[in-house]
Amino acid sequence: MLRYPELPRPYRFLGTLDPLPRMVEEALKLFGTREQPGPGDNPVIMQWAKDLGDPSVRKVYTADAVPWCGLFMAIVARRAGKAPVNGPLWALNWGRFGKEVGQPMLGDVLTFVRPQGGHVALYVGESAASYHVLGGNQSDRVCFAEIAKTRLRAARRPDYAVQPATVKPYILGSDGVLSTDEA
Repeated sequence: MLRYPELPRPYRFLGTLDPLPRMVEEALKLFGTREQPGPGDNPVIMQWAKDLGDPSVRKVYTADAVPWCGLFMAIVARRAGKAPVNGPLWALNWGRFGKEVGQPMLGDVLTFVRPQGGHVALYVGESAASYHVLGGNQSDRVCFAEIAKTRLRAARRPDYAVQPATVKPYILGSDGVLSTDEA
């Protein structure tokens, strides 16, 4: 049975993998979550800041218009039983998560540079020129995106007691449309 049939076709393979890395599993549960358009805030995203239980996060994260890729990664890590990094709202801080790796694989945390700072997301695959990632605050929602490999700052693997066999590189096609500014 295909889990996550709502995923875009190139990513449906994730629903056939067993076991998925826990962080990918938790991230997929949030797929499609969107910012509230206009002046309101999505209560689901706002609750993530409260659920982390970190007063500094709640102090900074006051609206879903505030960049939230780091908040997404923190709630995914927490729900997967991993400790978020200190200062999780700042995407490039995730470059200290887990352990450094050379070749990214499924479930690794990738940080990227962008014009106004950074971005953090989970590796789900790659093409010759891009990484396919699942992240928050990508087009104002939790979704998949392709980001140029040249923007990669760090690739970090979560600590595993037993690393799932599905943690490996996945070669995917490319639609040629690369994300350039995820905020």
